[in-house]
Amino acid sequence: MNKPSRLWPLVLLCLFILSGTSAQAADDEAAWAATPPRLSFIDGEVSYWRQGAEEWAAAPINLPLAEGDSLYTGRDANFEVQFGSRSFVRADENSQLTYVVQDEGRIQFKVTGGLVSFDMRRLSAGSRVEMSTPDAVFVIEDPGYYRVEVESNDTHFITRHGGQARVTTADGRSLSINPSEDIVVTAGNPVNVATYAAPAPDVWDRWNDERTDRIGESISARYLPPDVYGAEELDHFGYWRVVATYGAVWIPYGVSATWVPYSTGYWVWDPYYEWTWVDDAPWGWAPFHYGRWVVIDGYWAWVPGPVVSHSVYSPALVGFMVAGSGVTVNVNIGLPGLWWVALGWGEPVIPWWHHHRHHGKPRWDGWGGPRIVNDRELRDRSFANVAEIRYHNADVPHAILTVPPDKFGRERLRVTEENRYRPRDFAPVQGELPIKPSRASLYGGAPKGIQPPREIVSRPVVSTRTPRQPMAQPWQAQPPRATPEKLPEVIYMVPPVQRYEGRDSLPRPPYGSEAGPEVSPPPQPRRYGDVKRSVPSSVPATSITPEPATRTRPAPAMRPETGPVIRTQPAPAGRPETAPVIRPQPAPAERSKPEPVPRVQPLRRDQETSRPPLQQPPRGDIRQEQLKQQRPLPGRPANQPHQKRVAD
Repeated sequence: MNKPSRLWPLVLLCLFILSGTSAQAADDEAAWAATPPRLSFIDGEVSYWRQGAEEWAAAPINLPLAEGDSLYTGRDANFEVQFGSRSFVRADENSQLTYVVQDEGRIQFKVTGGLVSFDMRRLSAGSRVEMSTPDAVFVIEDPGYYRVEVESNDTHFITRHGGQARVTTADGRSLSINPSEDIVVTAGNPVNVATYAAPAPDVWDRWNDERTDRIGESISARYLPPDVYGAEELDHFGYWRVVATYGAVWIPYGVSATWVPYSTGYWVWDPYYEWTWVDDAPWGWAPFHYGRWVVIDGYWAWVPGPVVSHSVYSPALVGFMVAGSGVTVNVNIGLPGLWWVALGWGEPVIPWWHHHRHHGKPRWDGWGGPRIVNDRELRDRSFANVAEIRYHNADVPHAILTVPPDKFGRERLRVTEENRYRPRDFAPVQGELPIKPSRASLYGGAPKGIQPPREIVSRPVVSTRTPRQPMAQPWQAQPPRATPEKLPEVIYMVPPVQRYEGRDSLPRPPYGSEAGPEVSPPPQPRRYGDVKRSVPSSVPATSITPEPATRTRPAPAMRPETGPVIRTQPAPAGRPETAPVIRPQPAPAERSKPEPVPRVQPLRRDQETSRPPLQQPPRGDIRQEQLKQQRPLPGRPANQPHQKRVAD
């Protein structure tokens, strides 16, 4: 009777350890990890600057932004950044945007010049988006469409689609912004804030709406977790099939039959995630930061795995390898060689970035499928020895890739396949990669980009808090104390704490009067494309706005005016007094008939740039379209999502 009783403490101890291990695994999978914003669209010349760099570089598509990255658009250029499942920020020509910081539930951007729109169809509860501008900071906690235009003295902020926000000036005064409202912040001492009714949407606003609407029609979104970006690109560049072993898989087209994953792109140094893969394909985001790659009937197919409730971003899902003891690598400069291969079905990633709390240990974060090591499933969720891992795709011809070690992450070179050694001659990297970055690795060999005006990037801005200090990088003895000459240091003016939290300290200006509708806001000089916005019908025909005598852009074309009544207004502070310019207004009988505006269709990605093909196949090679004609695609057409939630 006593012997069984002695076993109870041991049994309880085992149960406690197992429950702790299970809880730890569930905690790891549910732990918040920052997903960097994605540069999802580029039209024209767009450059970016990364903290620690010496100059601006041309921005590539699918670039994961790091904290402190600044983007600038040249003439007739624009870009789109995705920072949520249905949240985007887009910038017009001659605009500057900085991704400042991201914490759990908060993301902050800085706009020092130009026209920028935030289109957020979905915003999780408790999340907030902060926009820092030279004279005020705008805080958003609700979905909607928000447009901010920063000029030399004025900042326009417009809310649409039910959006509402709060503005706080540099002296600590605040005001709530209602839906469909136009807030004009004018520089001065003190800062002046005026409210107006939001004008009618123009071509820039409609283009933003159509860019975001395309996501709601995505077929690929049904096979991916809701927080994975880039589903709409998969619709246009591949086929979804269902196979018995893997469920829903995606097969790209437009690539050569000898193409392999992680071969058409380059490595770049991210200050947080360290070595990160940037693929050149327009669809090259989701398949290279989530899921796994397998070969089915001769086709490379991307397997996102069962749909999970919480996905986890990885800078790349590859297995890094170094030469084993039996291989002699001939390198002239003494750097060790480095090879990589795409992870196969259920294989773990070994985090090489130091900020991962399980650095150097096999991980399946965000993966809802089985855990496979050396073609064997780990049913007890145990962890394998890193040194014993052998990657399944390493046995696939041409799948092991490499570049010269002195060029890795420094120059844009074509990745070459490894055919000199056997897969068994390599050993997996256990944590830190053997190749150290340099300052040139911040751009990965990207060409030089356009330089923004100095007065734009150095303008002080208002923020609710100061940004984080940049981290020391491997080539630096300590973090940089000042930004380089090409990007002057920006001063962050933190407004004083409000005495009564949540109350408006700014008096709301009169919203119209008995004499007639409210006055029109100051003119906005920049418009998207050649289509100019007409004056909304709410603006009275008696209004007149003074304009500088040096104005070079033509005024918007209007219909003839019939007998206007002139009303003058003083010029804003800081602007020279000029003679008032009479603006023709539409006749009363025509106000209810809006002018037809051509519908702006979002461009297909293959029309957006003139970039050469991703990879020219060698002579005699065939593409997968021709391969499909020779034999059918594996499995059957996908029509239902294969869903599964990660067990707690």
